[in-house]
Amino acid sequence: MSAPRKLFGTDGIRGRANAWPITADLALRVGMAAGRHFTRGAHRHRVVIGKDTRRSSYMLETALTAGFTSMGLDVTTLGPVPTPAVGMLVRSLRADLGVMISASHNLHHDNGIKLFGPDGFKLSDDVERIIEAYVANGTEEFLTQPERLGSVKRLEDGRARYIEFAKGTLSRRMDFDGLRIVVDCANGAAYRTAPDMLWELGAEIIPVGVSPNGLNINHECGSTSPSAAQAKVIETRADLGICLDGDADRVHIIDEKGRIVDGDQIMALITTAWARDERLRGGGLVSTVMSNLGLERYLEGKGLSLVRTKVGDRYVVERMRADGFNVGGEQSGHVVLSDFVTTGDGTITALQVIAEIVRAGRPASEVCTLFEPMPQILKNVRFKRDSQPLENDTVRKAITDGETRLSETGRLVIRKSGTEPVIRVMGEGESAPLVREIVGDICATIERAGG
Repeated sequence: MSAPRKLFGTDGIRGRANAWPITADLALRVGMAAGRHFTRGAHRHRVVIGKDTRRSSYMLETALTAGFTSMGLDVTTLGPVPTPAVGMLVRSLRADLGVMISASHNLHHDNGIKLFGPDGFKLSDDVERIIEAYVANGTEEFLTQPERLGSVKRLEDGRARYIEFAKGTLSRRMDFDGLRIVVDCANGAAYRTAPDMLWELGAEIIPVGVSPNGLNINHECGSTSPSAAQAKVIETRADLGICLDGDADRVHIIDEKGRIVDGDQIMALITTAWARDERLRGGGLVSTVMSNLGLERYLEGKGLSLVRTKVGDRYVVERMRADGFNVGGEQSGHVVLSDFVTTGDGTITALQVIAEIVRAGRPASEVCTLFEPMPQILKNVRFKRDSQPLENDTVRKAITDGETRLSETGRLVIRKSGTEPVIRVMGEGESAPLVREIVGDICATIERAGG
């Protein structure tokens, strides 16, 4: 059995900024460790570093840069860019490694480090274990000679390159003339790229969350707090709204009535559209255990399959690559379209949805609502870091009893968060009151066991 990872969670290293593991010292050591692992051959090695708009991202960028250059890698910084732009530019610049500094949808007091290999994909568990071992054991013996120290430069047109790349995912005949679109960028990494891109495609843009100050990322805006964008859609009589998160790797759509269209509906739309156009590969899509049963039944009715993985877009991508799928994602709005990108891309996903609305010539509410979701309840239960509530016999019994009560009409998914001390309890089934009762009982039992 492989040793468990201690630093890396489901989406890189994440935690509270300026507290372990998100400290300048740890970032320095991660830079040195990753630089050591990805130094292969005598050529000059290059690492690309992007970040979101958190104040702490500057601290981490500086520390990572010091670590990489001390190992002889040249560093190219991108400034604030969406996470998928890093994956794209790693390949475009023929870099050996990419880094995105972000805690995605979390508030400013958290931050994280995501690593990408030379192929633009997030690292495997095995590679993360190797880097952890270097961090633990030290890399000082591999420090380069003074004349081999890495250089640092800023790529000034990184955003522009990404905008052109994203627009290129659409047909040249496609434009968004006449559409009024609310664009909520969560005061995050896409605060310039998304509005500029949609404006260049012809849309009238109503911006929300485009004034980052280092402390307001995801604060009462973005995909996790869409109420401001929903209100703006209604107020301005917009055709639709787009809600991105802090690093723009996920998206929710808001229809003209102000209703949220989540990742499941988005994946259903893109999957069936691509099947219609004979672009779909794999015979369906890959999603996680959290996707609604309604999505699964809808796809079955279309002769398409839903393959499930554990939570985390990196696991979705691994399955997509292994089995030849080109559409995958998560209910949370991470959607991976592997014909174009290596990770979730909220902006490119939104472009595909808008293109379908234009093609259909009908309102977003009609185009984007394809199935009736089965009643689903998700609750988060915090626990003390030193406790193991899921190992408790009483908790295990409560879960078993809940599964028995749901029988064949629904399911339970209970898991630890990979980024914080939280147990996520999800239940769904045909009877909403029954699901609510079962989820409530399990949450209460976990609170007693892990409080």
